[in-house]
Amino acid sequence: MREKLVKDKVMAYVVRSGRLLVFRHTDFSFEQVGIQVPAGSVRDGEAPEDAVLREAREETGLSEFTVVRKLGEADYDISPYRFEIQHRHFFQLALAQDTPDRWASQEDHDGQQEPTRFECFWIPLEAAHILQSGQGALLGRLCD
Repeated sequence: MREKLVKDKVMAYVVRSGRLLVFRHTDFSFEQVGIQVPAGSVRDGEAPEDAVLREAREETGLSEFTVVRKLGEADYDISPYRFEIQHRHFFQLALAQDTPDRWASQEDHDGQQEPTRFECFWIPLEAAHILQSGQGALLGRLCD
């Protein structure tokens, strides 16, 4: 049996007027990647609070995020996609800028690979059970 790496990840729940900010990859089908929240890896030496703000900015193209609170942590086994345990830090973020209902964005990856294209949009919080790969695990804590 393969040894699984443990990687620190962050998840951003950006909520406004009862709606959650999500995105889809425009180059892949829903069956391949689903609907996601802004999320990503914690870099070496980076605090999770800084990582979640960076990831939200990179994936949405927006800049005016602030951390409202940390909701908690949870582990997620992403196998067989990758033999990896993701130790996830979940945050509620606020956004202090207006957005359209839908917009295009892309993550440039510091020029290290081709950009990843996204369509960002808002869904009712009650519909957030559709999030892929356990990303909705701590949505219930938004009501605390």
